[in-house]
Amino acid sequence: MLLHLHLRDFVIVDELDIDLAGGFTVLTGETGAGKSILIDALKLVLGERADAAVVRAGAQRADLSATFSPTAALQAWLQEQGFDTGDDGVLLRRVIDAAGKSRGFINGSPATAAQLKAAGDMLVDIHGQHAHQGLVRREVASSLLDAYAGAEEQARAVEQAWQEWHAAQRALEDASQGAERLAAERERLQWQCDELDRLRPQPGEWDTLEAEQRRLAHITTLLDALSTAQAALDGDDVGALSLLAQARQAVERASDVDPAVQPLVQQLDAAQTSLHDLSHALRRLAQHTEADPQRLAEVDARLGTWMQLARKHRVPAADLPQHHQALRSQLDRLERTTDLPALQQQADAAFARLQQAARALSAKRLAAARQLGQAVQDAMQQLGMPGGRFEVACLALDAVGARGAETVEFQVAAHPGAELRPLGKVASGGELSRIALAVAVTTSALQDVGTLIFDEVDAGIGGEVAQTVGRLLRRLGRDRQVLAVTHLAQVAACAQQHYAVRKHSRDGQTVSQLDVLDPVQRRSEIARMLAGHARSSAALEHARELLAACATDAAPATEP
Repeated sequence: MLLHLHLRDFVIVDELDIDLAGGFTVLTGETGAGKSILIDALKLVLGERADAAVVRAGAQRADLSATFSPTAALQAWLQEQGFDTGDDGVLLRRVIDAAGKSRGFINGSPATAAQLKAAGDMLVDIHGQHAHQGLVRREVASSLLDAYAGAEEQARAVEQAWQEWHAAQRALEDASQGAERLAAERERLQWQCDELDRLRPQPGEWDTLEAEQRRLAHITTLLDALSTAQAALDGDDVGALSLLAQARQAVERASDVDPAVQPLVQQLDAAQTSLHDLSHALRRLAQHTEADPQRLAEVDARLGTWMQLARKHRVPAADLPQHHQALRSQLDRLERTTDLPALQQQADAAFARLQQAARALSAKRLAAARQLGQAVQDAMQQLGMPGGRFEVACLALDAVGARGAETVEFQVAAHPGAELRPLGKVASGGELSRIALAVAVTTSALQDVGTLIFDEVDAGIGGEVAQTVGRLLRRLGRDRQVLAVTHLAQVAACAQQHYAVRKHSRDGQTVSQLDVLDPVQRRSEIARMLAGHARSSAALEHARELLAACATDAAPATEP
């Protein structure tokens, strides 16, 4: 749940710190005092798009942060994303400068707006005063039903299967429509590949062929050089080995006179051995080197063909093998693309998977639709709509789409005997608000998030219905934290914690402040909400009665 909210230089708030408890908390205040500003700030902390208009006049930046108690699911996500797991609390922060640029943080580490939103989705569920506008959209209705049915996984499977089928169908249509063009392209690639297939150029072969051609073309020069080198080592009288032998004899005589010279004899022996080995190697190389005109002709011919194809395909000669492989890969892909029977088979298989996924989703939707409709209808009876009916209609589509085989529509009959009609055709704004609240209360009971926020969702109702709304929200607060911005005294009286937002002038600027109310202040605030001011004795007595009535439905708050 939300433990602490901090705002600095946000709209008309210079600085605000608020500690929040569990249970049901309300925020009240006169129109324009800034009640919804707190909700707007929390939305920004949770990743909503920001702009410079939220920075208080004269300030350089707005600094907003919210601390939540950690949950196992959130901590697992934080660890997966590389954030500190926040064992003592999860801190989400957003800083927005006067130019409209913003930075996000999670537990002190930089975070994107998308990451803030992902974390927020696991922590908070916000219902705005215009929630009914979303409920008339069928995609919203589908999402709500899927959540109620626990069918989010099946819905994702349908969407993925539809995307795969759509891609397979598009590939089939492209191949069918461009068959003539693709056939010409395939023929061109096939001719180029056949030409290169005959040469079969191998990676690294070009350098090897050039080296071999150079050797075969200069074989006489090579043999002459080998012969000259071998003669210089082992020629009669003047060869290096003969001269080295003479040097050894002279040094050996010197060692007879001076034993210190003896190591030089050993060095000369080693030199003789090395030169003998070198001489033998030269001789063996010369013996195995001979002219091969036929092989030279073969190498020249292959090099010539290689160069011709490289120029034709406009690639460096050494890159011809890679170019050959690239053409072959293009041809393989094109052959798969133009294989209409195979593409049709793939599209049919993808469509079969789509239908199977859609049937699984439809089964869960149809099973839950009646239950959700009955639950919302029951809530409507408590919200001043006796005899009203609510149904969740699953309307079959002509073809399976990304959202399944049916579209979901909320249908309402606001009065006994009235015909069920789509929610968007219900004329009364008050009725729409009450129905939206019934849906919100019903579906929120299944949410995993720890904090539910209702931002003036009680607009358009009053009297006994308003008190029922307050008690519904209080009952929701038994299992989780519920925050409500309200202008109704009957709703405020049911809260376990009450904050009042007030606007005043300071140093020529309008600022908003938030105060937690004690029992006396709370009675005065509820009297103000009833009568427009808190000095009326009748309003004060009515406020006392409301508070006493709500106390009979009390539930202890959970401290942070």
